[in-house]
Order: sequence, then structure tokens, then C-alpha cells
Amino acid sequence: MPGFVEKPEPVEVPGLTHLHTGKVRDLYRNAAGDLVMVASDRTSVYDWVLPTEVPDKGRVLTQLSLWWFEQLSDLAPHHVIATDVPAGAPADWAGRTLVCKSLDMVPVECVARGYLTGSGLAEYRQTRTVCGLALPEGLVDGSELPAPIFTPATKAAVGDHDENVSYEEVAHQVGTEVAAQLRQTTLAVYGRARDIARERGIILADTKFEFGFDGEQLTLADEVLTPDSSRFWPADLWQPGRAQPSFDKQFVRDWLTSPAAAWDRTGEEPPPALPHEIVESTRAKYIEAYQRLTGLSWS
Repeated sequence: MPGFVEKPEPVEVPGLTHLHTGKVRDLYRNAAGDLVMVASDRTSVYDWVLPTEVPDKGRVLTQLSLWWFEQLSDLAPHHVIATDVPAGAPADWAGRTLVCKSLDMVPVECVARGYLTGSGLAEYRQTRTVCGLALPEGLVDGSELPAPIFTPATKAAVGDHDENVSYEEVAHQVGTEVAAQLRQTTLAVYGRARDIARERGIILADTKFEFGFDGEQLTLADEVLTPDSSRFWPADLWQPGRAQPSFDKQFVRDWLTSPAAAWDRTGEEPPPALPHEIVESTRAKYIEAYQRLTGLSWS
């Protein structure tokens, strides 16, 4: 059964209550009732959380999310209150900690796609649709869509797949008004981020957002527009009809499915530890994404 190869024990910090250990993030609540979200260096691939960490990954995810939250704040408010490390927490939490508003979360993964690949491509090949939306004939892996589309999914537990659902199913689940808000905001945020990335020579193929309500206000939560939640492709290497090079954990996926790993992803055995060179290549790719998108040096 997929999940954690080695599930970590939560860190005990005075004044914080541990709520959840996710694939990458650990979630706590402080005495004020705010959420404290700490991004680890864990990596999740093929529904497994691997035994090998990628140094700096959690900090990249956190700092890149903070940068994007600022770029998008006029389109959607975000949940971040502060980035201070709580008193008594490990020094390693610096740069990877967000103190956030406690939101009434919407149980939907809000996915925007501007290009066809991944699970959307698999569905398109069978039905010429993605999440029930009809698409033109003749599209291939990496094709740009005529316009971005909203393709929601249910949020899965650790070890399970997110499952694509139709807009109608989302409307049935959360109500027509909220569903319309989710679609409008998701596509607006995607459009802004796509244009910013394009200026920096990067294609934002697709991405997923999580939202919650702060009272009546729909609010961006979790992480945004990172290599863990998005497909970023170098624009100068984009070539429809094949898998695209990407700024993410593709080195990990490729190694795990290679003969060198000697691992059967359809079997019962957990994946093996990653070699040093795969870890370093993956770390470098995350940092490159951060630097190219933000224009800032990583230190």
C-alpha cells in the first residue's frame, strides 16, 4: 500500500499542537488558533513519500509560494500571517515556516490547464474530453489548448490518487455559487501566473490551487505555483508530441522507473533510497525554477 516509506515522528514544540503530517508539509496549531505550516524536504512520487530527502526543497517551496502570493494578491487574498519561526522550534524551520489563517477549506483541488499532458492527456486520448470538457481533435502531448480550462479534482489522502471530476460534480458538492467562484478565481490566477512565467522563458502548463474561506472571503491557501504543484517547462525546449523537460522531480521519476532502481512501481515493495546524483540534480532543478521565476539568487 503506497504512503510513507518511513513516516517521520512529529517535532514537539512548546505551544504548538501537531495536527497532521502530509506528504511534504507538517501542520500545527498555535495557542492563538493560527495554523503553522512547515515545508519539509520530503519528496512524493508515484503516491510514495520517499525515504530520501532533497536538501532545500522545503525552503524553495515556501519562498517561491511567498513570492507568488505577492504577485497575485490583487486577484486573491492569501492565508499567510507571518513567517516567524515559533519560539522553541528547531532552527531548521527558518525559511520553511508559514503562520497562516485557519480557513474553512474547500475540499476541491482547483486545477487549471493551459496545455495538454498528464492525466488530462490520458483522458483526452480515450474520450476527447478533460473532466467532461470537449477538446478539439488532433491534440498531442504538450499541445497548447485553445484557452485555459478548469479541471477540478478531489483531494486524496496520503498514498491515494487525486481523482479528476467534472465541474457539475464540484457544483453539486460545494454549491453553484462557490463552484463558479472557484473556477473564475482559478483561471484568473493561472492567467496572471502564465503571463509572468512566459516573460521569464517558462511555460506554465498546468497548476493546482487550494482555497478556503476566511469568513465570506475566498482565500488562497497551502502552496502556490511551485514545482510540486505545477508543471513548468522551459519555453525554448517546448516541442508538442513528446514529454517535455520540466522544472520538478522528473529526475526522481525517471530514475525510479529505470533498471538502475530495480523497482516495480506496480508491486508491493516500497521504492529504494535515491542516489546522491539524483538528489543533487533534483535540488538544482528546484533552485533553477526559483531563480528564473523570481529573478532572485538562491542563498
